[in-house]
Amino acid sequence: MAMPAAVPRYTLQDLDSFPDDGNRYELVDGILLVTPAPLLPHDVVVMRLMRILTLHLGPEPVAWVSGHGVVEVAPDLHLEPDVLVIPGSTLPETWLEIRDWWLAVEVSGRGSRIYDREFKRPPYLRAGVREVWRADLKDRCVHVSTPERPEERREAGNFTWVPPAGTGPLVVDVPALFEGVRGDG
Repeated sequence: MAMPAAVPRYTLQDLDSFPDDGNRYELVDGILLVTPAPLLPHDVVVMRLMRILTLHLGPEPVAWVSGHGVVEVAPDLHLEPDVLVIPGSTLPETWLEIRDWWLAVEVSGRGSRIYDREFKRPPYLRAGVREVWRADLKDRCVHVSTPERPEERREAGNFTWVPPAGTGPLVVDVPALFEGVRGDG
């Protein structure tokens, strides 16, 4: 009878020992996820999302929009969404202090699609992220999930995001997000 292979488990403290090599190192229930550095199509969509979110939330932000945020819950959850929106009341010193996440966005390309959909979305929702978007570079759509509706809802036209406080609804023009972006990077 074959013995099952033991999968190593890691903690937030272990992440400090990983190399700064351009890869993204994340933890889900202590299991290490490693994804390669993204390509330009990915970064273009991230920048567009950050711009529309920042403009909507205003110059005196009711929320902070981060292009490299962290959803971290000790001891073994560390996720790095491509875009993270948190309330703007106070700006904590560390990611571990944050317990209210309004929106986490993953831009899924060839190297991250399965991780983003199958391994990262459920832990985001369990941690308490109010809404998760997965912008898919190949399918040119945004998949939306909430704790109340955890299954992905596909949006290919316009859809509306309502921030929890402070501003009105934001209409997201999905075709404009992907306009001119080619490839699956």
